[in-house]
Amino acid sequence: MKKFQQLPLKIPKIYLAFNYTKTLFKKNHFSDYQKLSFTIGIIYLWFGILKIFPNYSPAEGIAFDTIKWLTFNLIVKQTAIILLGIAEIAIGFLLIFYYQKRTVIQIALTHIFFTFLPLIIFPNKSFLHFPFGFSLIGQYIFKNIIIVSVLLILLNNTKQIAKEN
Repeated sequence: MKKFQQLPLKIPKIYLAFNYTKTLFKKNHFSDYQKLSFTIGIIYLWFGILKIFPNYSPAEGIAFDTIKWLTFNLIVKQTAIILLGIAEIAIGFLLIFYYQKRTVIQIALTHIFFTFLPLIIFPNKSFLHFPFGFSLIGQYIFKNIIIVSVLLILLNNTKQIAKEN
């Protein structure tokens, strides 16, 4: 390990950071539920940050179309996408730090529900061959079922903790 610390390269420092993170997770400093919350939080944070910068998020178009449909075209595109990005960043940070678990998980589940709407309201954008032949956008949306599963597991855990107390 010391030989990596002496090299002037940036890669070994990344290796050391990864090794430290691996050690933290390995020694069970965090529960499995905290680890799940952390990983979903990273996803929310990352996708939220992409929405802050115009044309960085591949979901920007379908996200705006959905917001436009839900709000009857009352919100300007750039404002809508930035507000969505800020909301996703906030959810991400709260999930990462495992803060206000139950409330944040319920908010995240509500958000995820809305991400599935394009499958219903924009089937021509979501499917190449209805109902199983997803387009790339449809696949991007459908993969959120994994996030729903994790959020439901986390929500169930918070209910169990509440019953115990």
